[in-house]
Amino acid sequence: MKNIFYDLKSFFILWITQSFSALGSAMTNFALVIWIYQHSGSALTTSMLTVCSYSPYVIMSIFAGAVSDKWNKKTIILVCDSLAAVCTVTVMILIKNNCLQVWHLYLINALNGLMNTVQQPASDVVATLLVPEKYYQKTSGMRSFSNSLVTVLTPAFASALMSFSGIETVIFFDLATFTTAFVVLLFFIEIPETEKESKETEDFFKSVKSGILWLKKNKGILWLMIFLSAINFIASVYESALPAMILSKKNETALGAVNTCVGITTLIGSIIVTLMPEPKNRVKVICSCLFFSMSTENFLLAFGNSTVIWCMGAFLGWIFIPVMNANMDVIFRTNVPTDMQGRIYSVRNTLQFFTIPLGYFTGGFLLDNIFEPLASGENFFVKTFFGTEKGDGASFLFFIAGIAGVAVCFVFSRNRYIRKMK
Repeated sequence: MKNIFYDLKSFFILWITQSFSALGSAMTNFALVIWIYQHSGSALTTSMLTVCSYSPYVIMSIFAGAVSDKWNKKTIILVCDSLAAVCTVTVMILIKNNCLQVWHLYLINALNGLMNTVQQPASDVVATLLVPEKYYQKTSGMRSFSNSLVTVLTPAFASALMSFSGIETVIFFDLATFTTAFVVLLFFIEIPETEKESKETEDFFKSVKSGILWLKKNKGILWLMIFLSAINFIASVYESALPAMILSKKNETALGAVNTCVGITTLIGSIIVTLMPEPKNRVKVICSCLFFSMSTENFLLAFGNSTVIWCMGAFLGWIFIPVMNANMDVIFRTNVPTDMQGRIYSVRNTLQFFTIPLGYFTGGFLLDNIFEPLASGENFFVKTFFGTEKGDGASFLFFIAGIAGVAVCFVFSRNRYIRKMK
């Protein structure tokens, strides 16, 4: 145990302080979602915050990876965190002067999304540089644990602070966590240089091209990215339909119970993957986890009509997702050269994230224009198995998503490039 703490000392310090800062940022984002919904009353206006955050990932990620590989990782993280803090201070000033408008938040979220686009691949590479290979799975589980914990704590903490003293206190907390993480990283964490940083840097566009060419030669990694992209599309359809179904059939309390169950389940899954031994074949673990998730939750949501059954579905659907993520993370860290990881992670972000807004739009469109009208009509199949009340169309959509998810897992698990990887 002492060896683990000695070997991972820098990682532990960075992980704890950055997780603390992530909690502050998440609380601010949560508070701003509440603010914008209270001022606009529009779900579409509120959802555009997410679109503005994801857009830079889709557009700029490939180029951000080249920046990450060519520049000092510590500098990138410090600069991106500082610019994000400036955006937070700007929000505070606008609120204090009663000048905050919805378009301000769209612009600020887009800028924050751009900073995250550059920072995320740098942070992923830092995790590789600070962690010995034998601890990759454990540290991936730890990072998943902290992300899940942030998800669970954010609504409760942000709501408590807002009800007690307003949104300004949430922002002050965010800035305090940022300052702590910034000072610790600046003065107490030493990040080794990659081979690429130590050499004379190559042309920027050649650097971008070299990442794409590497993936063409390593088709197993490329097909894993495409596999996760397809899964993310189905998961986004699920995310878009879940509130509509539960709010139509039950209420906000039921939706909150299901979301809380997801957060607690991923916490448990993170602990499992941190403690479990390393598998002999990580690709089989990834495919099995996704198959189990897709073949359980969607069908329980489709045919269940109680909060208890929906929570059971959430548990079964999410319990092995941290296991899948950790094994995927180890495959990337062990197969991609360190000086290429920034570019490869960025390509991964582009391929995996572009299907998320597409899935949200597709799910919403299908629900409003096809599945709900089918449920309210006289279609024998829908009427017999799902019902004709509001929300039953979403149940039918979950059934289709479940079939699609199982089919995607089956097809990609038989891909010859993926099967060659371990």
